Amino acid sequence: MQPQVSDAIILRHVDYGEADRIVTFFTPDHGLCKGFARAARKSRKRFGPGLESFAKVRMHWSASASGGLLTLREIDLLDLHVGIRSDLDAIALAGYGCELVEEMVGDDPGHPQIYRLLEAFLGELAAKGSSASARLLFELRLLDDIGYLPHLLHCSDCFGPLSVDPVAFDPARGGSLCHACAPVLSKLLLSRATLGSLSRILRSPVTAFAEIHLGATTLREGGGVVQAAIQAHLRRPLRALDFLQKIQSP
Repeated sequence: MQPQVSDAIILRHVDYGEADRIVTFFTPDHGLCKGFARAARKSRKRFGPGLESFAKVRMHWSASASGGLLTLREIDLLDLHVGIRSDLDAIALAGYGCELVEEMVGDDPGHPQIYRLLEAFLGELAAKGSSASARLLFELRLLDDIGYLPHLLHCSDCFGPLSVDPVAFDPARGGSLCHACAPVLSKLLLSRATLGSLSRILRSPVTAFAEIHLGATTLREGGGVVQAAIQAHLRRPLRALDFLQKIQSP
């Protein structure tokens, strides 16, 4: 089969047998891929540390004649993101980001914008460590890029203005709700200022992390509604999210 080459980010791997490894990786043009690396745990020349989670690599592979797992040939390591590996919080957040991309993208073809987003997110974690701002920026942009962004600046039911603070938010109904459409008791409430901040984030480049500073109210309110919007589209609980919540709990 014709060999393929692409930049890729390693999302996760599973050891198989005595020396092999099954690798899930994400590419800008081919989307989510899964391949079989024969003797990966013995061949330092072909793979080295490049199959570790969160690594950015140039992957060489060929398709299987049976249509199953790709056959991984070799790897050129571009960035191991070493800074993530010495910080448990950063490891947990990076694992969550990778699993979230895998779950949200699924079998869709290439997503160059999401690839750039994940690449920048991992680079930020490697350089600065885990932060609530990086998580919110990543989650909100991913929702936007994948087409699941809730309504923020107008009512998702009647499309009217949001003229009263606080604003009710219901992911099952599409997002923000005006005073007339909102239920009497709403579980999620946030200010119009927070909604404005979230909207402004989406006008920034997907690779911008260090340049954006979010206040405590935006992180608290925005983080709550963005996480609720994500949960509305997940088909299963994320193992990495459970781990992240456990290590971040008081």
